[in-house]
Amino acid sequence: MPKYPKLRRKVRLLRDSNSLEISPAYSPASDVVLFQGDCLDLLASMPPKSVHLVVTSPPYNIGKVYEKRISLEKYLEQQEAVIKECVRVLSDTGSICWQVGNYIGKDGIVPLDIPLYSIFTKLGLRMRNRIIWHFEHGLHCSKRFSGRYETINWFTKSTNYVFNLDPVRIPQKYPNKKYFKGPKAGQPSCNPLGKNPGDLWAIPNVKHNHVEKTAHPCQFPVELIERLVLALTSPGNLVFDPFMGVGTTAIAAALHKRRAIGAEIVPEYIKLAKQRILMAAAGALRTRPMHRPIYDPNNPQMSRLYSTATHSRRRDHENQLRLLERGNGHTSAKKKELAYA
Repeated sequence: MPKYPKLRRKVRLLRDSNSLEISPAYSPASDVVLFQGDCLDLLASMPPKSVHLVVTSPPYNIGKVYEKRISLEKYLEQQEAVIKECVRVLSDTGSICWQVGNYIGKDGIVPLDIPLYSIFTKLGLRMRNRIIWHFEHGLHCSKRFSGRYETINWFTKSTNYVFNLDPVRIPQKYPNKKYFKGPKAGQPSCNPLGKNPGDLWAIPNVKHNHVEKTAHPCQFPVELIERLVLALTSPGNLVFDPFMGVGTTAIAAALHKRRAIGAEIVPEYIKLAKQRILMAAAGALRTRPMHRPIYDPNNPQMSRLYSTATHSRRRDHENQLRLLERGNGHTSAKKKELAYA
């Protein structure tokens, strides 16, 4: 083993990435499966109740290069076929998170979570949350208000499901707030690990200047999937993405010691996904860290979280961030190099 710490760390990271087993077809022993082809073909090879979390963002039929425009009825028919198979492979304590936006038609838009809801419930699933993912950047509309959110629809197969709140808590607004009377007077009145993030998540989407940007036009931010992976699975569990894209779901899974499996029809995206997953395993992939506040270009030294905070409150928030990141394994040197934007 090399003498110097930095060199030792590089050797260890390279060894870890080389030991990551990536398979092109379903294999229960593989760390990651990247299947090039139709997700229904991959699903057909997967045994029942083998997946602990399904998380995906299916094409919205808006005319991207990887899409063919079809009618809403045909689109929903295709989605139902995939969802039905996802339910079959989902474990009894597992979850499905289906992230969607709007279907764009000639006569207007259709929020896809509305017609999809009946498909999930018809298959016996129960909705736990309709999470609003809010972002600041997107298409600028001239004849309607510009869309700045999409939904993550979280369903479970039963009433007994995995939910880990502590790993995804966010900093308290007033972390030093105490009870001022009663038997708990003087004691902290809030959880020192942070608060429940709620069902409105402000997370930047991946645009041209985002640190994670690739050739994919509708790319998941890693931190969005990290939150779902940490909350809805345990280490060693299997996470499935039927529309894998450039591998963001697999990256989030690998960062937190989960296994991943996904399908993608575009060969270029499969290559990018494999590269990114190996870089993540080696600690070389740049990602936006979880819990970090949204960058404000008008006040670059302060975040939205800290914009009205005093110096002591900012220090308290920083302490909370360190505590949260230490709990999620984000204290490595590589994280200090990552951008806020």
